Amino acid sequence: MAAPGAGRAQTVQGGVARVRCRAMTVESAELTRDASPQEGERARPPRLTVLQHSADVPLGLLGSVLGDGVRVVRLDRGEPVPAPDAVGSGLVVLGGQMSAYDDAAAPWLPATRALIADAVRADVPILGICLGAQLLAVACGGAVVVGAPPGREAGVIEVRWRDAAATDPVLGAVVATAADGVTRAVSMHADAVSDLPAGATWLGWSHQYPYQAFRVGSALGVQFHPEAGKSIALGWARAHDDVDAAQVDAQLNASAAELAGLVITLGRAFAAQVDAHASR
Repeated sequence: MAAPGAGRAQTVQGGVARVRCRAMTVESAELTRDASPQEGERARPPRLTVLQHSADVPLGLLGSVLGDGVRVVRLDRGEPVPAPDAVGSGLVVLGGQMSAYDDAAAPWLPATRALIADAVRADVPILGICLGAQLLAVACGGAVVVGAPPGREAGVIEVRWRDAAATDPVLGAVVATAADGVTRAVSMHADAVSDLPAGATWLGWSHQYPYQAFRVGSALGVQFHPEAGKSIALGWARAHDDVDAAQVDAQLNASAAELAGLVITLGRAFAAQVDAHASR
């Protein structure tokens, strides 16, 4: 989620800090589903792995769309970042309450960035959401601004698609259902990608922030939150003094059908990419 609770307006290295890539509708489901395996299951490789950074930024509605064989690793509870050969055929990196550079507060972040870079090199499908997208950018040589000057982007936003998104293996299905090339999605972030990695494909933008979606090889980063149902999104809104929670509530109600369609369409497309990778 890229430090949504932080009011910092600092940048890293003048707003540009870099880490080289080493190769270049079931609302209740978002709260009740726990994809974490039992102890006896941990020895078996999962179909795909989810990295969770904060208790209030869970897999949410994606949990009921991605299918079986999903292992959630609770990094915020001290579970270790898995080795590259233990993630299975796909990797989801969720949002969180820290910045992409906040290694002191979240000491697992260096290993997370390294895992993302390794997974890109191995051509493993990755979905990075909000903080996850920012970590993807940084891991592969891009940059993130902490406390970006445009301010917090909150509530339901309009994501506008660039031509390349229509043929993206995950977003293509989303673009196909977008009226006039626009998709409404939940947003909640104060940090933002400022520079894409070399060779990345820019896929989507909003009026407030340019890099709402991008691809680096097998990895898709989205700044918005397809996984956030109403209860989660409202919880984020109510936690911030600079967000009008009543306005966000109205936006969520007005766009409920479109938001539900987004998580289903995007989630199924990513799951299909994971399954195709598994069958190689």
